[in-house]
Amino acid sequence: MKRRIATTLLTLLVIAVGYGQKTEIHILSTNDMHAKLEHMAQLGAIADSLRAIDPTLLVFSAGDNRTGDPKNDIYNPTAYPMAALMNQIGFDATALGNHEFDSKQEGLARLIGLSTFSYLCANIHPDPSLGIHTLPYKVFDVKGVKVGVIGVVQLGTHGLPDSHPDNLKGITFSPVAESIAPYEWLSKECDVTILLSHIGYEDDIEMAKRFPWLDLIIGGHTHTQLKGGEMHNGVLITQNVNKLARATHITLTVEGGHVTDKRAENIEVKTFPKKNVAVATLVEAFCNNPVFDRVLAHADAPFSNYEELGSMMCDAFVSEGLADVGIENAGGVRYEDHPAGDITVNDILKLDPFGNHAIRMTLTGEELRQMLLSCYANDGQSFPYVGGLCCEVIKDKNDSTKIKDLRLLTLDGKKLNLKKRYRVVTNSYVAAICDSPRADQGEDLNRETSDLIMKYLEQQGHVNYQGVKRIIMK
Repeated sequence: MKRRIATTLLTLLVIAVGYGQKTEIHILSTNDMHAKLEHMAQLGAIADSLRAIDPTLLVFSAGDNRTGDPKNDIYNPTAYPMAALMNQIGFDATALGNHEFDSKQEGLARLIGLSTFSYLCANIHPDPSLGIHTLPYKVFDVKGVKVGVIGVVQLGTHGLPDSHPDNLKGITFSPVAESIAPYEWLSKECDVTILLSHIGYEDDIEMAKRFPWLDLIIGGHTHTQLKGGEMHNGVLITQNVNKLARATHITLTVEGGHVTDKRAENIEVKTFPKKNVAVATLVEAFCNNPVFDRVLAHADAPFSNYEELGSMMCDAFVSEGLADVGIENAGGVRYEDHPAGDITVNDILKLDPFGNHAIRMTLTGEELRQMLLSCYANDGQSFPYVGGLCCEVIKDKNDSTKIKDLRLLTLDGKKLNLKKRYRVVTNSYVAAICDSPRADQGEDLNRETSDLIMKYLEQQGHVNYQGVKRIIMK
């Protein structure tokens, strides 16, 4: 009897000691990599270094793994290079970013099938016939610690992620907070609960306020550079700028079934002194295509901001699309500057990577004005770039996000005739998201907008957009 009691007490003591042990969970996280192929070998070496400390390292992405390098985005199958590199590095899961849908429904379904990591999204509801196999959450067992991870994707003004609406047919989405709430039970079943979020920094803070049972939010979408991480309502939030400039190493200390300490540090990826050899070999294989190096034109002066590049794009729409006005949404200009010198095919496909078609429509001046306002409202409240005219944008003094008035001017400063009709060329994304009233919904020119830009540059030979400014904010 005494021996049985002693054995029972010893067992309870072992359980109690084990329950009180501290366990560190190490996580390497990225967000908005946007197919930065040339930095993936360094990221692989960072993962190797951390696994040397902890072989159970978890590797997560907060989405937007693709759209940024044509060597990835127009590969067949589309975006496979990034998936293959993530497989090689050993990613465990990714959130769905809005740009994951740029490969269309069948492309996304195929890419998921080619990935060895999970795609997590609690607020997506695809038609089963599409074969898009995502999970709302996944539980990882790390050294006996249960780590529950939920995924969510952002929704824009139409209740859809920011991708072309045609890419989302057959898929419905539920509001983010409404989709997270049912998984509170995970925080009771797991020792660690993580939100893998592609909704943006401000919304991540709101989710931390609403769901304090989360331990960690690994964020993306807004490319917000945080110094390590920030604590909000007891929840650690992390995020970095895009294109793999940095990754984050997160350390969670778990004791007694709860997270007792949270730390996060940034790691510079571009300048990391080592490369994973296997990943570097794959990168070289994917990038070895001389077609992308063909020179289209020479920039006589550097492009120093988005508007200069956007203005060039719009001038191409006007010239090659035989139009009076060109419109490019602000989110469609994918990098901010370009040095003086050669402009290549690769440069343009990085600048305009979406495969959007050119759409031409005939609009009155007033319809054009309303379309520009609609584009502002439905493209993250960023005013579009234009060709063939200038815009005076008068902001509301009480709310800088609202436009009080919009005045359209010719390039020589005269008021645009709002009753006259103008031929307008824009991309198919703008044509789809702009819900302003117009009689002409437009015709598809059956040419990608990137093709218009490349043909324009070849015709010009030399370009100089230094100092060009057509959007005047007042």
